[in-house]
Amino acid sequence: MSGAALAAADLGVGYPGGRRVLDGASLTVPAGRRLALLGANGSGKTTLLRCLSGALTPAAGQVTVDGAALRHTRRGLHAHRRAVQLVLQDPDDQLFSASVAQDVSFGPLNMDLSEDEVRERVAEALELLAVTDLAARPTHQLSYGERKRVAIAGAVAMRPRVLLLDEPTAGLDPTAVTEALTALDRLGRRGCTVVMSTHDVDLALGWADEVAVVVDGRVVQGAPDDVLADRAVLDRARLDQPWTIAVGARLRELGLLPAGPLPRRVDDLLAALPAAPSPRSTVPLGPGRPPLP
Repeated sequence: MSGAALAAADLGVGYPGGRRVLDGASLTVPAGRRLALLGANGSGKTTLLRCLSGALTPAAGQVTVDGAALRHTRRGLHAHRRAVQLVLQDPDDQLFSASVAQDVSFGPLNMDLSEDEVRERVAEALELLAVTDLAARPTHQLSYGERKRVAIAGAVAMRPRVLLLDEPTAGLDPTAVTEALTALDRLGRRGCTVVMSTHDVDLALGWADEVAVVVDGRVVQGAPDDVLADRAVLDRARLDQPWTIAVGARLRELGLLPAGPLPRRVDDLLAALPAAPSPRSTVPLGPGRPPLP
């Protein structure tokens, strides 16, 4: 699984009787990188993902994969969807087979592959998403977090070069979030390019190589610690500043953190703090005598 560079240039999308959701939106995702897509509800995150996947034809602009333009013809879309897969926010919009294995095999079976190749892809996807033990389980008996990972496994079985995920951690408890992110880390190590939309600025700061904020119909993109420290951009997008940046900046003002990039993760922030002083030992000198200072 090798990643591909994904880009969008000057996308414009509007809906009948409504405002223009995207108006000159541009985005670049280098091959093999992880990008977090942020923005308020209704900002256009899902619309942008649908354009990138080929599910929506923009009124203006262009999507490219490794420099080749997406063509909205039957043949063009077929080729694009072999390279770029979109996983929707609600897994129940994508799971419909009787069992997990059957659902994950659906895409490869429609690619004219041999049975052995289909089995190999299904086994690989189940292992990458850590759901091999669920292969025979009916999909309706899965937890919400399990259904999310199975939906991703179905896309991974297509061996895409770019994986687009719409709010993959939404509605999950902390353990399920950790499991989902661990699975995405496995995909990253395979070289897959991953774009994940999220409202969680702290998750984006710690997980992504780059972030892109959809605001006012356009995209502000850059390094996580640069974009997510920009209060003007965050205010326009109605996003909070990640707490590690806010706390880290205050600790630096107090002289407790050194100069340089602020820590992006909780563990890194704690490790950067000075060690607590060891308790002063006291030696009693006898009855009624105070300890040595």
